[in-house]
Amino acid sequence: MLPRYGERSLCEVLPSAVSAIGAPGWQNLLNLPSASSYVVLLVDGLGWQLLGEHADDAPYLASLLPGSDPLTSGVPSTTATSLTCIGTGLPTGRHGVVGFTSRIPGTDRLLEALRWDSRVDARQWQPYDTVFAKAEQSGVTASVVSRRRFQSSGLTVASQRGARYVAADSGGERIFAAVRCARSGGSLTYVYDGDLDATGHAQGCGSWAWRYQLTIIDGFAATLREALPDDTVLVVTADHGMVDVAATDRVDVDAEPELLDGVSLVGGEARFRHLYCRGGAVADVAARWRERLGHDAAVVVRDDAIERGWFGAVDADVRPRLGDVIVASLGPVAVVSSTRFPVEISLVGLHGSLTAAEMLVPILVDAPAAGVRTADVGTSPPTPAAPGQPG
Repeated sequence: MLPRYGERSLCEVLPSAVSAIGAPGWQNLLNLPSASSYVVLLVDGLGWQLLGEHADDAPYLASLLPGSDPLTSGVPSTTATSLTCIGTGLPTGRHGVVGFTSRIPGTDRLLEALRWDSRVDARQWQPYDTVFAKAEQSGVTASVVSRRRFQSSGLTVASQRGARYVAADSGGERIFAAVRCARSGGSLTYVYDGDLDATGHAQGCGSWAWRYQLTIIDGFAATLREALPDDTVLVVTADHGMVDVAATDRVDVDAEPELLDGVSLVGGEARFRHLYCRGGAVADVAARWRERLGHDAAVVVRDDAIERGWFGAVDADVRPRLGDVIVASLGPVAVVSSTRFPVEISLVGLHGSLTAAEMLVPILVDAPAAGVRTADVGTSPPTPAAPGQPG
């Protein structure tokens, strides 16, 4: 599953919304309906396939599925990369947030993009104006509604600078904040919710806990829609999907040290590894990993990944952040390191690679002014069956 940068990817969401609001000089590649204001709700981890498989647990969101087609995330299909794709409107190879962890060029350190490194200037790492900043220049009021602890993070600076940040921890706070922002005509409001992704990582996206969390976000989205002004369009999308990987399907490089011969640094994440190699070792490393993983992974060298379009156009200063060898899981497999990344060992749900389950995300549009009312579909999602019961 290749990303559709410039056609139908996360990069096109916010520019299309700004155009639909009426700002001149913007392209509405997603054909979003005209409106006075837009609220874009991003549900972390809500993959297109997962929503379709669990439509009964999310009646409001599922009611918006007919007639819609999915978008692709960025590559890798992970939060830091995709949030920067949506916030900048740029493919991975230009904005430079190339994964959960990636090498800081000229060092033997990894940048962990969700926590950042205070020694790395986020404005230099990602130097382009965000969509929010450019929307403000076009006369559109741009706001971000998200948790307080994210307000000053490097990732927020890289992907959302230029917006007015409204700190809101609870669901009620986020709805209240989004409604206040939307009441201003000519406004774009981005709302982030990460609870579904967190539940999937901890319990798995096939778990009862994940399904229950889906009913909660479905109710949240429906309540948000009901509270918004009628001249506001609500768009619901996501940053990636998710797959569950059994403990027996994980390759621990610490238990197979021969896999690291010629490798100086391991980055990326369990489903999409960046391997940074010592000089002259690239071909041997790639061959060794292909032999070990077979059809369960695409093992490619950097130039091949770029040629295949995984990252879109790649800026010169972004190239060394990409692995010399890149391992993208295609089967039910994950590459872990019990010493380097001990937290990943405990995660059940994973993402980052090129499968449709991970790459495809919904774009659901609810525009009451055009005649679609949430009251027609109801706003009270049912509770899924408890573990061991039918359903």
